[in-house]
Amino acid sequence: MAQKIRILGVPMDLGASRRGVDMGPSALRVAGLQARLKQLGYQVEDIGNIAVKQPEEQHYGDKRAKYLKEIAETCQGLAETVEKTLGDEMLPMVLGGDHSIAAGSVAGVSSFYRKQSKRIGFIWLDAHGDMNTPDTSPSGNVHGMPLASIMGYGAPELTEICGFKPKVEPRNIAMVGIRELDAKERKLVKESGVHVFTMREIDERGMRDVMAEALRFATDDTNGVAVSLDMDFLDPSEAPGVGTPVRGGVTYREAHLALEMIADSRALVSFELVEINPVIDLHNKTATLGVELMLSGLGKKIL
Repeated sequence: MAQKIRILGVPMDLGASRRGVDMGPSALRVAGLQARLKQLGYQVEDIGNIAVKQPEEQHYGDKRAKYLKEIAETCQGLAETVEKTLGDEMLPMVLGGDHSIAAGSVAGVSSFYRKQSKRIGFIWLDAHGDMNTPDTSPSGNVHGMPLASIMGYGAPELTEICGFKPKVEPRNIAMVGIRELDAKERKLVKESGVHVFTMREIDERGMRDVMAEALRFATDDTNGVAVSLDMDFLDPSEAPGVGTPVRGGVTYREAHLALEMIADSRALVSFELVEINPVIDLHNKTATLGVELMLSGLGKKIL
């Protein structure tokens, strides 16, 4: 893992219905992210935020995939920035924004490794599958589509970022913490070959067992693992300030264990944290926890 980290914010608020997640990057910075990373021994560079259009600036376009053009443009720029960051031998730390940005960040990581004839694995920590397409989405909100696009399903504007698809093979993707899927989305989840670990499996098997298997899939014949953490992975009692809260999520300690095991794997090549909504948060609790979890993912230990 790179000892240098580049922080980049993506204040994306186009992919969801509820407003406010565009303030997520600021909330994480206010929670002391950069200073805490430096305390861990990393060299840190914060390059600020990528430009994102505001919903008020334009019409949403196709109601099956609202603001798709604007989201795709931002994701393309994000992909290029992430790829350059890896080329500069730095670990990209992407702060969202809504989860639609994953289509760009993962494209950038995948493109960097693809040019060296290498592949990546991907761990998706989320309450939701985000595997809708414009044809299956009940809302038309693009933040419910990025994982499908990473696997090559859905709108070409997202699947073709960086000019190739899929970005990651489904067999090297592990979804952890899933507890809410749309009816039509389930079909694609089952057919795609992606590995899904629902909350029931975490309840039955424990987080240690689940993450060990998830990491085994993500590291199987790959050259690194990208991680995308949606803060609704956690139960709303721990992380109230999220875009789409769902009861019955992982506990504080389960979340830390998941991230600590990712750090132990020494396979992490990029980290993304999304869907913090300070508007509905309590005293920046969710962003403060987000910073703690990022530190665990980057090697912070109790002892």
